[in-house]
Amino acid sequence: MDDDTSVRDSVRDPRRDSARGPAPDSGRDSARGPAPDSVRDDARHLGLRPLTARSIVLSTLLGHHPPRLPARALVRVGELFGIAEGTVRVALSRMVAAGDLRQDDGTYGLTARLLERQARQDESRTPRTRHWAGAWEIAVVTAEARPAAERTALRQAMAELRLAELREGTWLRPGNLERALPPVITRQCTLLTGVPDGDPAELARGLWDLDGWAARARALLAALSGATSPAVRFTVSAAVLRHLLADPLLPDVLLPADWPGTELRRRYGSFEAELRDLLRQYVTPGSAA
Repeated sequence: MDDDTSVRDSVRDPRRDSARGPAPDSGRDSARGPAPDSVRDDARHLGLRPLTARSIVLSTLLGHHPPRLPARALVRVGELFGIAEGTVRVALSRMVAAGDLRQDDGTYGLTARLLERQARQDESRTPRTRHWAGAWEIAVVTAEARPAAERTALRQAMAELRLAELREGTWLRPGNLERALPPVITRQCTLLTGVPDGDPAELARGLWDLDGWAARARALLAALSGATSPAVRFTVSAAVLRHLLADPLLPDVLLPADWPGTELRRRYGSFEAELRDLLRQYVTPGSAA
């Protein structure tokens, strides 16, 4: 839940194939607890790494609504992974200093940047869609002499909005999602609507690695089914939420048969309810210590 790069994993880049495993954890706190054999086995099979104290805190808050919890709740989640209370509290202090969290009277909440990430994660779980009649959104870069920072910001925004790059400077997707385009796109691009002459399903397969996304989704579902402890379910569910960020959210008619996206969302919802039950005893008034 704490990795912001996997949103791009299912998009085919014309210069490289981006179907890869989960991006490395960018956490600065490398303290890890002793993982049970089952956690290590699942992590090895799925290419996952043990979660750090920082990752556990972020994953918990990103998956909780509202995204603010008392310290003792975050310590309890760390204990599931064998991470000592002191290690979790040190991670909390460092994250406040780094601007990742806000601390208030013993509780810790996400800052604005991470609240935006949580909103994107929520959208990946419950996307706002509209009837699709076959039209595609097309964004063509027409701004000239753009600084590198603007080009990078545009590419990131396109990935977050699930547009794929057909060729350098031309992005598109089916027009089935309800969302506004941010200024970083409207300032740099001319926006069009069109319909492909050929098979739209074939076009979609060329733009997104649908088979790769589905295969990993099924592997994650299998791992969730075999998970026997809260720590294992937490680790795999964090990977599930990252993977949902890379779902292109295409209309059903463009998807392969037996697309596992709906089932993966349902299973993550079950985990979220389990986590909420675990944390409920720690979020009552007076439980911040």
